[in-house]
Amino acid sequence: MYILKRLGQAFVTFIAVITVTFGLTRAMPGGPADHIRAQVIQSRGSTSVDMSRINELTETYTNIDPSAPLHVQYYKYLTNVLQGDMGESIELGRSVSSLIVQAAPWTIFLLTLSILLTFLIGVVLGAVMAYREGTQFDTGSTVLSMFLNSVPYYIAAIFLVYVLSIQLSIFPQSGNYTVGLEPGLSPVFISDVFYHATLPVASLVITGFGGTAITMRGNSIQEIGEDYIRVAHLRGIPGRRIAVRYVGRNALLPMYTNLMISVGFMFGGSVILEEIFAYPGLGTYLLQAVSARDYPLMMGIFLVITVTVLICILIADLTYGMIDPRVSEGEGKEAY
Repeated sequence: MYILKRLGQAFVTFIAVITVTFGLTRAMPGGPADHIRAQVIQSRGSTSVDMSRINELTETYTNIDPSAPLHVQYYKYLTNVLQGDMGESIELGRSVSSLIVQAAPWTIFLLTLSILLTFLIGVVLGAVMAYREGTQFDTGSTVLSMFLNSVPYYIAAIFLVYVLSIQLSIFPQSGNYTVGLEPGLSPVFISDVFYHATLPVASLVITGFGGTAITMRGNSIQEIGEDYIRVAHLRGIPGRRIAVRYVGRNALLPMYTNLMISVGFMFGGSVILEEIFAYPGLGTYLLQAVSARDYPLMMGIFLVITVTVLICILIADLTYGMIDPRVSEGEGKEAY
């Protein structure tokens, strides 16, 4: 019952997002129909435009027929999106679904690597800071973490490009792999992909692990002061076991849902990051769509990002009770 309830809430949220994108597509000034009309006028060199042709092109690109009643427009748009048909890109002349399938793996690879490294470094550093509370290491690490966490990721990206790419020529300045290299699962290609992803990933990790470390430090210090930790010490349980299985595990629990939610912020950050490194992911296509007023591609990427965040939150909500036995089914921390 609990799982069905959560799945139902996720589905309702997804339908609500589709409804919002439908409304935005219709309501935006200078929307797809006006954009297509301007293109036709420009190509013909005349102001006389066949509105039936405009409506036909608009439906091809956006899955919305402006001449149909509102409820019919919405129903067709909804059914097409649920079938994976998100229209055609006005600027690139290709289906939005194919463009997303082409770009999404690169963005997912970049963000997954960044999130895992950020979380791993932050958790380990925060735990060590907690056990060395009040020492010079703790003070210095706290100051460094707060400073790096306050630096925007795009500033770090520009700095890394200037120093390591332009000045020292250690890492490539742009792209996802070397031009001319045959894509595949060969060690050469895989190592080249990681080589090109080093600076984008480093930009997110350097500016992101500090917040995780500070949060982990606070959670660990709070757990260390609990009575059950003192009892564990009195029972003679080894300190390493207490640190890992008691303090570490319980300090990580409040951060689990935040880890999943951070996927959304990472997707938002990928727009500028991928533009800086000319990395061909969803962020690059989204920025290109915004600049060209390519509404079908723009809304398609928005939907993909929303669904990704929704799935991550749903996974966090459904698995929280598994990693924390104290949370009974249906009574855990709410992710929605």
